[in-house]
Amino acid sequence: MKGAGRSPRLAGAPASRRQGRTDWPVVLLRACRLIEADDPGTTLTRRLATLGVGTAELQRQFRRHLGTTPKGYAQALRLTRLARRAAHEPSALAATYEAGFASTTRGYAAATPALGVAPGQLRSALAIGCWLGLSELGWMLMAATPRGICWLAFGDEPAALLAEMRALFPRAEWRADEPRLRQWFEQVREQVLLPAAALALPVDVRGTAFQARVWRALRRIPLGETRSYAAVARSIGRPAAARAVAAACAANRIALLIPCHRVVAADGGLSGYRWGTARKSALLAREGARPAAQSAISRAGSRRL
Repeated sequence: MKGAGRSPRLAGAPASRRQGRTDWPVVLLRACRLIEADDPGTTLTRRLATLGVGTAELQRQFRRHLGTTPKGYAQALRLTRLARRAAHEPSALAATYEAGFASTTRGYAAATPALGVAPGQLRSALAIGCWLGLSELGWMLMAATPRGICWLAFGDEPAALLAEMRALFPRAEWRADEPRLRQWFEQVREQVLLPAAALALPVDVRGTAFQARVWRALRRIPLGETRSYAAVARSIGRPAAARAVAAACAANRIALLIPCHRVVAADGGLSGYRWGTARKSALLAREGARPAAQSAISRAGSRRL
């Protein structure tokens, strides 16, 4: 190939075609780049019109391959910019405009349900309490905001768990919350050892609208049962979004309470799990969903941070 070393299919204005058919992977990649550019001088509709494909078909292909719509992707990018810039702009108003929202009304309307707080609250430190202890699956670290549990993870080393949590909440104001957290911690630890009905503990989860739908679907999977990624996709009305469902499972920050361990590959294989497939196998074995797996960890004890 001649020139600068990048494919000419990505540079031309008309939709790329292969043997008379639209090359959708290339078109969708170009669409993502146009959305990510977030040019305030041109509407999203006008930018996407340069792709040379029909609007309805672009929407359909975007949903099929990427699990959302062009508008939904643009909204998620704006919310990400808002969350990232809120602490660095002189005001919540400035952060809302810099994130790409056309008005503060739209920014507040989008941020509150998706991020769990209004833009102004993103500028203040988030009060979080945490509790660390040992469980049947190794070290377990729980963190909670005033609204509920925002982090629940397993690991082999407490220092690594703490570092990961602090990186996720870099502006958090850590505080003691012993009565509430110790009680919740003990309930979760007992659930790991002797699985029973779903725990009715409050959670404070923040993600995209699609991720929230997937996480709600996971909480509806009964104890002792599993679902494939495709089955979860069908249950939320997005049958072609199995890969996006897998990505949402991987992004889950609250083990057990949002039971992503109950989602398996189409052939029944365990596939991935944020906290290790050995733990996934152990959880399913205890719940009666799979043959028992040998657990290398069986300890107890806890301490407040």
